Amino acid sequence: MPNTYSTTEFEEKYTYTGSDLGANWTPEKTLFRLWAPTATSARVNLYVSGDPDADDLIRQVRMKRDECGTWIAEVNGNLHGTYYTFGVTVRRKRVDACDPYARTTGVNGQRAMVIDMRSTDPEGWDKDQDPHGGIPFTDVVIAEAHIRDFTIDDSTNAVNKGKYLGMIETGTTTPSGIPTGLDHYKKLGITHMHLLPMYDYGSVDENRLSEPQFNWGYDPVNFNVPEGSYSSDPHHGEVRVKELKQMVKGLHDNGISVVMDVVYNHVYEAEDFCFNQLVPKYFSRTNGRGTYSNGSACGNDTASERSMVSKYLVDSVSYWADEYHIDGFRFDLVGLIDTDTINAIMRKVHEKHPNVIFYGEGWTMDTFVTKPGKAMCTQMNSHLVPEFAFFSDTIRDVLRGSVFDMTIPGFITGAVMDKNTLHATYMGVPFWAQEPTQSINYVSCHDNNTLFDRIMLASPHASREMHIRMNHLAAAFTLTAQGIPFFQAGEEMLRTKPDGHGGLEHNSYASSDAVNSIKWNWLDDKDTMNTYHYYQGLLKLRKAHDELRLATREEVLETITPLHVDNPHVVAFGIGSSGEHQMISIFNGGFDPIDLNLPSGKWGVVVNAEKASVEPFETLERRIHVEGICPMILVKMA
Repeated sequence: MPNTYSTTEFEEKYTYTGSDLGANWTPEKTLFRLWAPTATSARVNLYVSGDPDADDLIRQVRMKRDECGTWIAEVNGNLHGTYYTFGVTVRRKRVDACDPYARTTGVNGQRAMVIDMRSTDPEGWDKDQDPHGGIPFTDVVIAEAHIRDFTIDDSTNAVNKGKYLGMIETGTTTPSGIPTGLDHYKKLGITHMHLLPMYDYGSVDENRLSEPQFNWGYDPVNFNVPEGSYSSDPHHGEVRVKELKQMVKGLHDNGISVVMDVVYNHVYEAEDFCFNQLVPKYFSRTNGRGTYSNGSACGNDTASERSMVSKYLVDSVSYWADEYHIDGFRFDLVGLIDTDTINAIMRKVHEKHPNVIFYGEGWTMDTFVTKPGKAMCTQMNSHLVPEFAFFSDTIRDVLRGSVFDMTIPGFITGAVMDKNTLHATYMGVPFWAQEPTQSINYVSCHDNNTLFDRIMLASPHASREMHIRMNHLAAAFTLTAQGIPFFQAGEEMLRTKPDGHGGLEHNSYASSDAVNSIKWNWLDDKDTMNTYHYYQGLLKLRKAHDELRLATREEVLETITPLHVDNPHVVAFGIGSSGEHQMISIFNGGFDPIDLNLPSGKWGVVVNAEKASVEPFETLERRIHVEGICPMILVKMA
C-alpha cells in the first residue's frame, strides 16, 4: 500500500479537498468527517470523559461512505464537551484512534473532544492582533524560549510556574527586585518570542504532573491540539485551548509577537500516530521494503509529497494562524518537507495573515521520497521558497566553531576563519541565501551548547572576563549583521547548563529543571547584568539605523563594503550608500590589539567590548585602537 498511496491513480480517486475534516460542531448537531479510503467500515465512538482508561462509552455511531475516501456521520444535539475517537476496520482488523484533525483532547491526547471554539476565546480576542504586523522581516528580533524553562525556577517568583499563564505574568522580580520573565524581555527590545513546541507531544505524562518531568517537545502526538502539561488542567479539553489563547493575547498586549515551533517532519511513534492507525503507513515515508525512512533520526519521516499529507500540513498551519493568532512558524528539520508543500502553506496562511513569518532548519537530509522529482525545502533550494528563511549554520559555525566538535574554536574564540565567509554572513547573504530576508543569524539555540558554555569549552584557559568579551563579540556581530537576528533566551544572561557532574550539557532535551530552567537570579551578578544591558544597547542601535536592516541583496551590495584589514583575525565594514560611510563596524577576533586608520571626520564610538549604545560615548579622529577580542562600531558625527 505505501507504494500505491503515491500513485497518480490513488491520488486522483482519493484526494479530498473539503475543509470539514474532523468534528464540526453547532449547538444543534455535529458533523463528523474522516478520511480513511482503505477502511471497509468506520464509526464514531462517543465518551463521557477524555480518560482513555475510563469505561464510559456513551454509544457508537456508524459512519457511511462519502466522496474521495471520506466517511461521514451526523449526531444531533449539543455535543460540546463530549469526547470521541474514530474506529475503522482495515483488512479485517478493528482500530480505534484519535481524530487527526482533533481541536483538543483529554489527558494524554488519546480521545478527541467536540468543542465550541468560540467559547474558549478570551475577552477582546476578536480585536487581538500581531503587535508587529506589517514591519519588514529584517526589523524582526527573535528570542527562543521553552515555556517550562521560562518560569519554573523559584527565582522567577511566578505564580503559574512552567505554564502558559506563567509566560504572561508581569511584575515578577528576583528576590533582589530585578524584573524577570515577560518584563525582562519587554525591556530587552525583542519583537518576537519563539516558543518551543506547544502542540500536544508524547514524552510528558499528563497524569503525573505533580512529578518533575521535562522534554523539549519534539515528539508530536496531535498536531492541532495544545500541549496539556502547560495548562492548569489537562483532563478537560477546553482548558488548554483557553489558556494558550490567553497566553498569546497576553504576549500581544505586551508588544511581543508569537512564533510557534512546529515539527511536521516526523511523529512520536509512527505506528501509534492516529493518521497511520486509521490509514496504515500513509502519513510516513517507507522505503521499498516497507520500513520507515529515517532522515530525521527520530524513526520516521513525514511523506509530505502525498496529497492528503500535504493538505494536512497546510490545514494545520492555517488553523494555528486562524484560531490562535500565531504570528510566525519555525519548522523543525524542514529539509524533510517538499518545497511545494511549504509554498502552499505560505500561500494559504498569507491569504488571511500576510504578515506571518516562516523560517526553519534547512539542513540537507537523507530521506526516501515516495514521488520522484520532489525538491526538499533546504538551504540549497532557497530559490524555490523565496518567502522562507533558514537558520544560518554558516554564521554560527564561523563565529563559535564547528557544531560537530565543541572544543574547536571559532572567530570569537581566537581562531583564524575564512574572511569571505565572515563578510558574506555579516552582509546577510551566505552562499545559499538569495536575499538577507532568508538568513536567520544566530550563535545559540536550544540545540547544542549554550553560547557561553561553547565559549568556555573552546577556550578553557581564558578568564571569565575574556569569556564575557567573547560573548559580547558574538552578540555585536550577529545583532548588527544583515538578516534576522535570533538568540536563545538566556544568552543575554550568560546562560549555562552545568550537568551536575562537572560537565556542560549539550543536549538537554530531557534533562531536569536544574539543568534547563532560566535562573533569573543570575542577574544579581554585575557582569551578567552588564551583558543584559549590552544586548539591550545593541538592539536599540539596530532599531535606530535603517542601514542595519536592509531587505534586499541589491541594497546590501550598495550599502555594505568589506574593508581591507591586513590582519587575519580582523574584519571591518563600511556602511553607507555611494561610498559615503556613515558607520564603520570592526571585529577583532584575535587576542592582540590593532590600530587602524579612520576616514576623515569625527567618529563616535557606540559599541566596544563592554558597552553598546545608540549615543556615542567616545569621539575619535584619524586612528582607532581596537583591543583584542573586541567589536568596535562607530557612527559618523556631524
